[in-house]
Amino acid sequence: MTSLKAITFDLDDTLWDNSGVMARTETGHYGWLLEALPPWLAERRWPQWALSHEDGLQDYLQRRQRIAAEVPERRGDFTWLRLRALEAQLEAHGLPRSAAQLWAAAAMNEFHRLRVQVTPHPEAADLLTALGQRYRLAAITNGNIHLKRQPLAGYFSVAIAAGELLTPKPDPKAFLTALARLNVAPEHAMHVGDSWEEDVLPAQQLGMHAVWISETCVDALPEGVYQIAHIKELPGVLNALKAPY
Repeated sequence: MTSLKAITFDLDDTLWDNSGVMARTETGHYGWLLEALPPWLAERRWPQWALSHEDGLQDYLQRRQRIAAEVPERRGDFTWLRLRALEAQLEAHGLPRSAAQLWAAAAMNEFHRLRVQVTPHPEAADLLTALGQRYRLAAITNGNIHLKRQPLAGYFSVAIAAGELLTPKPDPKAFLTALARLNVAPEHAMHVGDSWEEDVLPAQQLGMHAVWISETCVDALPEGVYQIAHIKELPGVLNALKAPY
């Protein structure tokens, strides 16, 4: 029987299907900004916003990419990059810095409101409830979903936004931080995620068990690495390891 004490989880495309979420969030929060800003400008008799939705989004993306290149240590902190890019865009189109900061923050609040509108897999809540009775649970994500507002937040005693640590996965710091907060050694922990490069490899290299959620066909997996097609199959891995479930 394995001496498993903790399980850490990736979030996007692990505990829910993230396809379409980012596209809706991207267009939604920027559309909100372009709808809410003109009346505010008109009240102050300031020049109206000149960029279209499409042109504005493209400029917004280019600004994020440029800032990420200029400040590489923040490249994985997507919320910070978005906020700085929005502030810069708003200032470049005539808003005073204080107003640019106000509207950028408001737009990012709308971003986070939309970003947490994910639908966990139907099995996720019951699975985490059962696992939480036997293991310490943590979330480790490179995404910029608001960790305390996401729908499964209550199941995790520890939640790590790796980008905000300035060391996005596959850097081991996010894993080590989670393990330290859980007070568990790597060999007594398992990480579950959908990315081979960002989830499986760093967990394995630290000595953790790793579960890869993927339908990719592989001939053989390294020792300590297991593959499932869906999170609902995780109990089968635990049973094979003779770990309690």
